[in-house]
Amino acid sequence: MIETKLLLGAVFVQIALTFALLLWLGRARAVAASRGEVKLRDVALSSDAWSDRIKQIANAFNNQLELPVLFYIAALLAIVTSRVDYAVVVLAWAFVALRLVHAYIHVTHNNVLRRFQVYVGGFMILAALWIYLAIGILATGSA
Repeated sequence: MIETKLLLGAVFVQIALTFALLLWLGRARAVAASRGEVKLRDVALSSDAWSDRIKQIANAFNNQLELPVLFYIAALLAIVTSRVDYAVVVLAWAFVALRLVHAYIHVTHNNVLRRFQVYVGGFMILAALWIYLAIGILATGSA
């Protein structure tokens, strides 16, 4: 039971990161529009007219809707199949920690090589989580 709560903690932190970036993006866009830095008709069909800074925040937000989807599914699968254990919790928190680092890099210095390295690390951890779950579920023959 404690492992499930720890796993859910990782899920909630990942969701909080996504919401925080969305709120930051919304505020940045509203400020830019109210200051006349961008005309709404210019961004109605494309994000090209937003400033590079706003695009940077938007990209960080959008990235939270890509790879983390597989994380959410894995967490749910682990809970539903009663496969939450210490290894799942450690892998989940490692993934979320790297997502936090990835978002930080994205919205600060945006070093593409460093960001890519962190992304690949998160991908590898997520892949390990899925492999671990698949072996655990398929090896027992019960889901």
